[in-house]
Amino acid sequence: MLCSSNSSSSTFTCFASLPKLTMDGYNRDGDLKPMDAEQFREHAHKMVDFIADYYKTIENFPVLSQVQPGYLHNMLPDSAPNHPESLDDIFNDVQAKILPGVTHWQSPNYFAYYPSNSSIAGFLGEMLSAGLNIVGFSWITSPAATELEMIVLDWLAKLLKLPDEFLSAGQGGGVIQGTASEAVLVVLLAARDKVLRRLGKNALEKIVVYASDQTHSALQKACQIAGIHPENCRLLKTESSTNYALSPDILCEAIAHDVAIGLVPFFLCATVGTTSSTAVDPLLALGKIAKSNGMWFHVDAAYAGSACICPEYRQYIDGVEEADSFNMNAHKWFLTNFDCSALWVKDRTALVQSLSTNPEFLKNKVSFF
Repeated sequence: MLCSSNSSSSTFTCFASLPKLTMDGYNRDGDLKPMDAEQFREHAHKMVDFIADYYKTIENFPVLSQVQPGYLHNMLPDSAPNHPESLDDIFNDVQAKILPGVTHWQSPNYFAYYPSNSSIAGFLGEMLSAGLNIVGFSWITSPAATELEMIVLDWLAKLLKLPDEFLSAGQGGGVIQGTASEAVLVVLLAARDKVLRRLGKNALEKIVVYASDQTHSALQKACQIAGIHPENCRLLKTESSTNYALSPDILCEAIAHDVAIGLVPFFLCATVGTTSSTAVDPLLALGKIAKSNGMWFHVDAAYAGSACICPEYRQYIDGVEEADSFNMNAHKWFLTNFDCSALWVKDRTALVQSLSTNPEFLKNKVSFF
């Protein structure tokens, strides 16, 4: 029930009216108590068996779901159930109603979009994470979550041989985002606010973003969210002669044209492994152009960055030392469940200034910034 007063008597009345559990675990209305530890243990074993059996038989399913739009509406009731069902009944429903509507991304026969390869180790990690159920929005809410994230991202940066400026020991550091779309939005906002602090907020309509026409559409969405004028999001044409990589010469021409008409280049996004053509942009050359024009240089290696921990593929991110930020998706090729996108910046001050708030519930004695 709801209370309309904060008086101690009203509060007592509210709590007194809540259902009381009896000694046998049932409340006075005869409803079942929540699942206990032993019931969880039993059901969890069944869930592991179900998942293991799914992976043993995954190649028996058509990779692409064969259902028609709206199929599930005809198979499920119009309203939520009033009483719980057994786990066996739920498994039966999943087999009969859900799996036919699944496109099996983890099938070895799946070749669409991009890889999203999880692993048994990833499943176990997800189980532990879900069981601890940490809400780590500040250090004090879970010190281990904050510090482990920083440490592991430093490890990953070293595996990728990123410059030391991207490590947390200095002014930079890594942070986990949900997807590369979130990562590019975060750094675009940081770059926008950084340039507007210098030029004034009225300059928003003059600042320009650059990328190739192979760049993920998330950049265009980020520009819309950030208030960048649509005409100032330059997606420069690429050609097969350069394997659809962004040409430094074309970039220079675009920047020179914009400067001449009074616009302000401020953000360049290069890609290592575009979604549409797996193109790899020339990071070193593009980075030097960005630096000479005072632009934030972001490297989106969401698709192919994972492979660059292998020495024979590290060449694809040569030039990352020129970048202000770098992103790769651990949920692509790195045996980590979706979603886990790693973002590093050389100078975290811009992100903190752009995105931080300081309400009372976030204040504590420990700060890394």
